[in-house]
Amino acid sequence: MRIGIGYDVHKLVENRDLYVGGVKIDFERGLLGHSDADVLIHAVMDAILGALNLGDIGKLFPDTDDKYKDIDSKILLGEVYEVMKDKGYEINNIDTIIIAQRPKFKDYIGEMSRVMAEILHTDEQRVSVKATTTERLGFEGREEGIAAQAVVLLKERT
Repeated sequence: MRIGIGYDVHKLVENRDLYVGGVKIDFERGLLGHSDADVLIHAVMDAILGALNLGDIGKLFPDTDDKYKDIDSKILLGEVYEVMKDKGYEINNIDTIIIAQRPKFKDYIGEMSRVMAEILHTDEQRVSVKATTTERLGFEGREEGIAAQAVVLLKERT
C-alpha cells in the first residue's frame, strides 16, 4: 500500500464557471487557473501522484503548455488514473475536504464522489468528499478563494 496527500488552492474571480469535483457549481464566481481550476480534482491528482512518488500535477501537466489551457480537469484525472494503473496500483480509498466559506457544497457532494469514482474505476463508497468553512477566517473565509485537501491510499492491483 502507498499513501499520498494533496493540496490545492485557487482564487475566486468574476466571469468564470465554478467546477469542483468534476461538477459545475451554481455560483456567481469561478476559480482562476490555467485549466478549469477544479481545486478538488487537482488535490486528488496530487495525492495519487505523491503516493506514486511522481511529483505533482505541475510536473505532469505544466501550466506553460497551452494544450492544458482551460482543459477539463476530469480529463487530467483520467490521465493520472492511467499512470496509476500502469504502475500497478488502484484506489483503496480517498478522503477529501473542500475548504470554502461559500458556496455551500452539500447538494453536490454525492455527485462529486460519483464523478471521481467513475473516472478512477472504483466504487463511489471509496471516495469521500466533505466540505467545511473557516468561520470567516483566512482567504477562504474572506471568500477570496477555495482550497481542497486529499489523502489517498493506493493498493497493488489484483
